[in-house]
Amino acid sequence: MSNTPIIETENLTKTFKHATEPAVNGISLSINRNEIFGLLGPNGAGKTTTISILCGLFPASSGKIMIDGKDFRSEPGYIKQIIGIVPQDIALYPTLNARENLEFYGSMYGLHGKELKDKIEDWLKKLGLTDAAKRKICTYSGGMKRRVNLIAGILHSPKLLFLDEPTVGVDVHSRNVIIEHLKTIHAEGTTIIYTSHHMEEAENFCTRVSIIDYGKILTEGTPAELISKHNAGNLETVFLNLTKRKLRD
Repeated sequence: MSNTPIIETENLTKTFKHATEPAVNGISLSINRNEIFGLLGPNGAGKTTTISILCGLFPASSGKIMIDGKDFRSEPGYIKQIIGIVPQDIALYPTLNARENLEFYGSMYGLHGKELKDKIEDWLKKLGLTDAAKRKICTYSGGMKRRVNLIAGILHSPKLLFLDEPTVGVDVHSRNVIIEHLKTIHAEGTTIIYTSHHMEEAENFCTRVSIIDYGKILTEGTPAELISKHNAGNLETVFLNLTKRKLRD
């Protein structure tokens, strides 16, 4: 694993209009190339807002972002070409089938013709979707939608992949398939930034994690380091102790 940062943020802050407190409150991160970096926190902690800023979906209120050595403000076009995004909400057209959705998303990243067709067929096969590829997305199960959602974000072989709750609401089998293929993508050189509520999954999947709450980083390190540092049996106990076990709705 390279110790060269692919993402660096300094004092990243985001305050939404009419909000009394910032959603992201002075976050500074350094994420190395080919890490699987977990951004973990309760509902409303600032995970999705942070990822959305890093993807360029909306601007930070203040702070600095460097991605792959480029300043996001001056070279957004380059940065958007090297990243893939798999959002928490299913970002697919329900009345189109899987192939049609993937043809649309692939073309947005500059893929066309045989290259695009081959990539789509390869990923449909890997994720067990070939037989259902002509069916409309609205007829798919939750797990099937998640798998197509994932393919849409990785078709162009991004250097940096953002995953916001990629396995939320899916069955154990779909979750396992998704995680195993993400491990393969990572082994081939993609850096992954990942949010989740599944602490056991994060503990086994991530090379390093940051736990955030109320827009601030509470702790950061490898899962093993955090478990040892906080004298806990697992990452979930660390998470609950730091976030005070308070219900979040």
